Amino acid sequence: MFNLVIFGPPGSGKGTQSDKIIEKYQLKHLSTGDLLRAEKRSGSELGKEIQRIIDNGELVPDAMVQQMVKAFVEKNKDANGFIFDGFPRTVQQAQWLDQMLPDFNTSVSLMLSLDVEEDELKKRLLSRGAVSGRADDQNVSIIENRIQVYHHQTIPVMDFYKKQMKYAKVEGVGDIDDIFKRVCLTIEKYMK
Repeated sequence: MFNLVIFGPPGSGKGTQSDKIIEKYQLKHLSTGDLLRAEKRSGSELGKEIQRIIDNGELVPDAMVQQMVKAFVEKNKDANGFIFDGFPRTVQQAQWLDQMLPDFNTSVSLMLSLDVEEDELKKRLLSRGAVSGRADDQNVSIIENRIQVYHHQTIPVMDFYKKQMKYAKVEGVGDIDDIFKRVCLTIEKYMK
């Protein structure tokens, strides 16, 4: 089983590259954002609690997110592997993932980070905002803050995977298919 953690700042192309990776390698996409939205829509007790937390402007606690991640892995334990998108965001979450995955006879294979210069990120996000109407992609100061938060939060997680020799950076600038070729070359170095 091949398990990929994909990282990159907002606008780096994670979504685009994730779709291509999922198709080529037949991985299950585990997006914590999608899991949270689905749980809210379900009307379950957990979903109602998540809605209350989000409505109060708070972050959903790790324990709740981890519960959903574990349930998703359990439900898809016969998958070829997973692409983790939006998780882990902290070293504590990465440590938990390292402790949980062996229950399914697997582990994280690679943390792949898409590397894009900040000016390019801003340009991409502003362009996306003009098309999508997303408010958080239309304001330069909000974009700059999102990029800074990303760097602040994720550097420790990158260091965590670097220590395990499971970290690789891929240049995320250029033609989408050229970036994907670089992504595939990197993935195939880490496949067992």
